[in-house]
Order: sequence, then C-alpha cells, then structure tokens
Amino acid sequence: MVTSLLIVAAATLAVAATAMLVTALVARRLGRVNVVDVTWGVALTLVAVLGAALSGAGSSWLLVVLTGVWGLRLSWHVLQRSRGKGEDPRYETVLGTGGFRTAIWKVFVVQAAAIWLVSLPLQAAAVTSTRAWWLVGLGVVVWAVGLLFEIVGDAQLAAYMRQPRETRPPVLDQGLWGWTRHPNYFGDACVWWGLWLIGGLASGWLPGLLTVVAPVAMTHFLRNVTGARLLEQTMSQRPGWDEYAARVPLFVPRPPRRA
Repeated sequence: MVTSLLIVAAATLAVAATAMLVTALVARRLGRVNVVDVTWGVALTLVAVLGAALSGAGSSWLLVVLTGVWGLRLSWHVLQRSRGKGEDPRYETVLGTGGFRTAIWKVFVVQAAAIWLVSLPLQAAAVTSTRAWWLVGLGVVVWAVGLLFEIVGDAQLAAYMRQPRETRPPVLDQGLWGWTRHPNYFGDACVWWGLWLIGGLASGWLPGLLTVVAPVAMTHFLRNVTGARLLEQTMSQRPGWDEYAARVPLFVPRPPRRA
C-alpha cells in the first residue's frame, strides 16, 4: 500500500506541476495571471482521472464524475467571466509591484502545491477500499449542496451584473447573497468536504484523519486568504457595504436579518 501511495502521490504532483507550467506559459503570453483560475478545476479533474485509472475502484470513478462536474463547470464559468477583461484585483494585491518572476513563486508554485494537497482524498481513494458506503452517500449530499450554492450564487450574481449600473443596488443582497456574502466560496468548501467524506473518511478513520487537512485547508483559503477576505478588500469600498456586512455573515449561511 505504501508503494502504491507513493506512486499516486508522485504522479499527482507531476500532473499538478505540468498543469501549472503550461498555465504559466499561457499567462506570460496573455500578460495576466488570473488564467490560473481556469486551470484549477481542470487540473483537479485530471488528478481524479489519474487516481481512478491507477486503482479502478468504483469510489474513484465516482470521484471522477463528481470532481469533473464541479471542476469543469467552474473552469468554464471562470473562463467566460474573465474573457476580455484584465487582471483580477486579487492577484494584483498578491503580486504588488513584482513581475512575472514573482508570479511564478507566489501563484503558480503555490497553486501546484495546493492542487496536490487538496487532492489528498482523491489520492487516498486510489489506494484504499471503501468501508462505509453510507459516508459515500452523505458525501454526495454535501457535494450536491455545495454545487447548488455555487451554481445558484453565480447565476444570481450574473443576473445582478446584467442590470444597468445606474439602476441596480450598489450591493447584491438578494437570494443566497442575503444568507451569506460569499455563497460560491461556501459552496466550494462544501464540495471538498463532500469529496473528503467519499475519498477519505469512507475508507476508514486513518485515511480520513490523514486527508482531512485537504478540506480544512480549502476552507481556510476560501474564507481567510485568497477568497472571501481578499475579495472584500475591494468590495468593502462600495456604498452600503458596511450595513450589508453587519447583517449578512461572511461565509456560513444563516437566514437573512433585517437591517
């Protein structure tokens, strides 16, 4: 098992590094780093396919379907949203005045390592057998809730952005955006907790314990580092934001409060 785990871990790292190398070359040609967001979902889908091909287990192929639906939808959504636009303000903040060499270390190397870390449940499923199928079912439910938050949240934001700037409210506070200030990031976290239940915990307490760092790290980064907190540095400049933030939670949803 140890040998199989090392093979899967090394192969996963190779996939992540290759994906980021190709993305870095594309980013340099386009002159913007945010193309890395398109690669994220595709790379994790490739990792899931790799694990299933090496193991052939039914749970691994289930993870291919779930990761692929989530990852390819996300990559397509990000591609459509960023087409024709410049650099993402989040990456401008991360890079500061540094050039492309700074982006290599602060973005592409970090993202390759993050793909390897977050994919630990996918790797575990490739070298272990499923022991608790009820946890697989629970994981699918959690994954579905997360995907629903992402799809509905993105659709509501797109509808808001299509309204004329002069007539739409300065802050979107309707639908899921009245329950949480970042429904898409919360949904993303739920997706990976669901995949951990399927690929990690369902294989036993030890694989679950060794791989729980993946959804924990994903949730931490989405909430506190590259996701919600970083985005709010820009969003908080909008009129009405303070009142919105006072009644709507940052991450975990709750029923809307009155002003």
